[in-house]
Amino acid sequence: MKIERLSLSGAFHLQPNILEDHRGFFFEWFNQRVFKELTSIDFQPKQFNCSRSTFGVLRGMHFQKQPHAQSKLVTVTKGEIQDVIIDLRQDSPTFGQHYSIILSEKKKNQLFVPKGFAHGFLVLSEQAEIFYAIDDFYAPDFEDGLRHNDQNLNIKWALDEKDIILSERDKTYSAFNDTVSKL
Repeated sequence: MKIERLSLSGAFHLQPNILEDHRGFFFEWFNQRVFKELTSIDFQPKQFNCSRSTFGVLRGMHFQKQPHAQSKLVTVTKGEIQDVIIDLRQDSPTFGQHYSIILSEKKKNQLFVPKGFAHGFLVLSEQAEIFYAIDDFYAPDFEDGLRHNDQNLNIKWALDEKDIILSERDKTYSAFNDTVSKL
């Protein structure tokens, strides 16, 4: 497995070693020992989630507040997405910065999102299935989010705003500055 440290503190891009032949493929999706050796992070998943969305759906930018903040390992099992994370940790050297990456079924690449980050994705294929390993349980009273199109963040989404489909909840989130002032 190749693990690349990203520009945002504590975030990583993972590319598994894929063994392929005429029968198909095999790869190790996650190895806790190897991940800890290469990142110094003791990621211990407690919950696994899967979602499916259609082209243009943007889910995000979501996070859970302390004491139920979550680290997550995200991969795409079908299709392709633009995955975006934002550092909300006010004591972090990368506070307020975002990172964008394409995750796809074809590449089988993964994104490790540390605690204290907002996370969201935009579906670029006809349909996409996303699989998450999470290190804390979902706690609805600690769930929050921020506006995906905040002009101060200046995220370059892969689709025009008119082509993005949001849930009613995601339409109600506040701007970055308003959100982090309440954390």
